[in-house]
Parts: sequence; structure tokens; C-alpha cells
Amino acid sequence: MTTVEATSEVFLTAFRALPKKTREAVVEKMLSDKEIFEDLIDTVIIEQRRKEPSRNLDEYLANRRKKANNGVYCQVKKVSGERIR
Repeated sequence: MTTVEATSEVFLTAFRALPKKTREAVVEKMLSDKEIFEDLIDTVIIEQRRKEPSRNLDEYLANRRKKANNGVYCQVKKVSGERIR
């Protein structure tokens, strides 16, 4: 078990040992903290999408360029010193 895993296990064990009202107060505090809230949302999205098939980066970029040329995207990005449309 890594240090991070051990720390998270200790934290979760302590959290579960708290009375329900205290757990609710901790969760409310966490959700009211913008940075923690965004981290939680990101984690939920990652877990929801974990089983989706991945896409090859080169294919994705080629598809973006193709769509850009068709007027779907109008943003120009710079990658490795080259302009990509």
C-alpha cells in the first residue's frame, strides 16, 4: 500500500467513525470549497467515462482539422510551432 493509499484509508476510516451530523457538516464544508468541489466533479466525470473507448490523439487532431476546414471549429491552435486549423 502506498503512502497516499494509506493516508486516504486512515482519513476514510476516521470520517466513517464520525457521528452522522458531523459527517454531513464535513461534506457540506467540502462542497462549499470551490476547489474541492471542482475536484469532486472531475473525479465523478472521470469515473463515469472510464469505460469509454479511448481515441488516438493523431486521429482526434486530424478530425479537428477536418471539422475546422468545414467551418465547425474556428479556433486556431499552435502545436509544436505549427499552425493547425
